[in-house]
Amino acid sequence: MTIKKTLLASAVGAAMTAAAIVPAAQAETSLSMAYDADPVSLDIHEQLSGGILQLSHMTFDPLVRWNKDLEFAPRLATDWEQVDDTTLRMTLRQGVEFHSGNAFTAEDVVWTVERLKRSPDFKAIFAPIASVTAVDEHTVEFTTEKPYPLLLNLATYIFPMDSQFYSGEDADGDPKDEIVKNGNSYASRHLSGTGPFEVTERQQGVRVVFERNDEYWDEDSPGNVDEIVMTPISENATRVAALLSGDVDFIAPVPPNDLERIRNDDGTQLVTMSGTRIILFHMNQERVEAFQDPRVRQAFAYAINQEGIADRLMKGFATPAAQMSPEGYAGHVDGLEPRYDVERAKELMAEAGYEDGFEITMMAPNNRYVNDAKIAQAVAAMLARINVTVDLKTLPKAQYWGEYDDRVADMMMIGWHADTEDSANLHEYLTACPDADTGAGQYNAGNYCNPELDALVAEANLEVDLEARAEMLQQVEQTLYDEAAFIPLHWQDLAWASATNVDIEPVVNVMNFPYLGDLVVEEE
Repeated sequence: MTIKKTLLASAVGAAMTAAAIVPAAQAETSLSMAYDADPVSLDIHEQLSGGILQLSHMTFDPLVRWNKDLEFAPRLATDWEQVDDTTLRMTLRQGVEFHSGNAFTAEDVVWTVERLKRSPDFKAIFAPIASVTAVDEHTVEFTTEKPYPLLLNLATYIFPMDSQFYSGEDADGDPKDEIVKNGNSYASRHLSGTGPFEVTERQQGVRVVFERNDEYWDEDSPGNVDEIVMTPISENATRVAALLSGDVDFIAPVPPNDLERIRNDDGTQLVTMSGTRIILFHMNQERVEAFQDPRVRQAFAYAINQEGIADRLMKGFATPAAQMSPEGYAGHVDGLEPRYDVERAKELMAEAGYEDGFEITMMAPNNRYVNDAKIAQAVAAMLARINVTVDLKTLPKAQYWGEYDDRVADMMMIGWHADTEDSANLHEYLTACPDADTGAGQYNAGNYCNPELDALVAEANLEVDLEARAEMLQQVEQTLYDEAAFIPLHWQDLAWASATNVDIEPVVNVMNFPYLGDLVVEEE
């Protein structure tokens, strides 16, 4: 396949200068895009994050994916059948090739699931799968130990990888399928998927170039973009200025302060929707003895003004939260409200013996979530009112996740969207007792642990009566609230903006995984 190059339009400040290149050949249709950060790796099993899943949808295909109505749409799986209570059979699409030219078969699905089951970030949610078997070249069976109601939800995570491409050893003698967290591996630098785009150039923190896969199987896709040049621009004002000046065609996210500015610009369009990503802070009970006292954790919850953050910092472009599950999720508990009350917070601190407060460290990203650094600063100021002195440090996303994995601060920020669109996923990753062997609590930086809740979630994941299952998950949410297991802030709304000839509305979604393979750019 011939690699085509294009000129990225004139730079906006230093952030854009490094992205400009001299054109070798003009692509038929090229899109210049600016996200707040680029993917941290090309290994789609290295990290469970929004950025990696966005990359996955560009360069791989899932077995099934969500449509606009949050229904399952076939992709590499064309049909499926629940054979019995513990067996799901899937028929796979024929005639599909990986970017390498290798044929896609059931063996690639088996290989991929087995790799997912040993990924530190993914293995917890794939634990219910006892085995996956290739029945023939284009039929695969998933077997669970017990009835499991979310197998199709899990299938949205399965982006079959090129098992031949990733087998063997690299030039250094390391396994090509090795998963290295925040490190350097063959899979973190090389990619062969079945998706609409191939990665043809990557300079971490500078630019990623995606070239249309000429052999892409989806001939019904309306997508007409031949090349995408993605440039990370962490500074909100610079990213918006790049769009308004015409230097880029598509940006995300759009900061709340600039929503009206883009709405009122004749050359751009804005698409917004309510989001389901919870933004929260963990309080590390292993690092800070005081956090082991639920009264202290409750005091912190009472000290934080979620509605003030949503109103003033987010300009109303967020929904204040008192729990992880947004409305519409099975575990959502009606009536749980943010509990901002500084006087009550002071009373609880005194009851716990910390009337004079104490010092903590806090860490947050500064280019991952909308206004993340400003939110952290606001939370630190609010905690000062109950005599808690906060040493705050913010980092770019690329550096933050390694620190997060190492739990280097007493309070750490994270945002989480349940990609299975299910409440159990939130608990499994964010509040379950951390277990490196199973992957449970992989992102539980508070080290909160309630084995009874873990058992209840496990039971809920085997319950096929959806009403009974919802009651279990609501009990989990209520207990997490009562014990102040974490500090919920808000559900972050979503916003994307583009030039008027870039038809982004059909491809964006509440998961925040734009299906850019289907993107249409109209002639101006």
